[in-house]
Amino acid sequence: MISLRLLDVAIDRFGRHGFEGASTRDIARASGTAMSSITYHFGGKEGLYLAAAEHIGKAISERQAAPLAAARAAAEGPRRAAVEALLAVIDGFAQMMLADESAPWARFIMREQQAPTQAFERLWSGAMRPIAETCVRLVARARPDLDEREARATALLLFGQAMILRAGRASACRLLGLEALDAEAATLLRARIRANALCILSETPR
Repeated sequence: MISLRLLDVAIDRFGRHGFEGASTRDIARASGTAMSSITYHFGGKEGLYLAAAEHIGKAISERQAAPLAAARAAAEGPRRAAVEALLAVIDGFAQMMLADESAPWARFIMREQQAPTQAFERLWSGAMRPIAETCVRLVARARPDLDEREARATALLLFGQAMILRAGRASACRLLGLEALDAEAATLLRARIRANALCILSETPR
């Protein structure tokens, strides 16, 4: 069984230094793994990089499984249920972005967002697409006045509010006058995301 420590270290090093800058020798040493084990299990650096992406996707999927299951059911029900389900998914994502464990994932993902490789396809199919498509369906149910393209844009930007909690962490802290986002700030930010989302999801006549 492959050590989870190896994958966690690989995610951290690839996120910090990129594919070219990260050293498999350093990853092996830091994780207490022999270099030969990386070659044997992954075929080398590229295989390890792709496995790291799959590991991130699996971790995100597991954490979002419950709200997503409820959301899929709500997408076929009353509008109000769809709104509440979407708010729950967004809040769950916001909580994940606020958690310390998401920091190395975010560094890895942001590199792939800027310069996509095969790893992005693993991230997209493994975690991002199921969340995104479910949320598009919920937006469409909540805002039937929007066409499909508008619903997709709305879902994207709703999630952007949660993503800034990790991708823009330094700016968030500076703006709020904090050294780090504490529990009080996290509660405030989650409440504002919910309030913003409710405004956006309110039916507005054209």
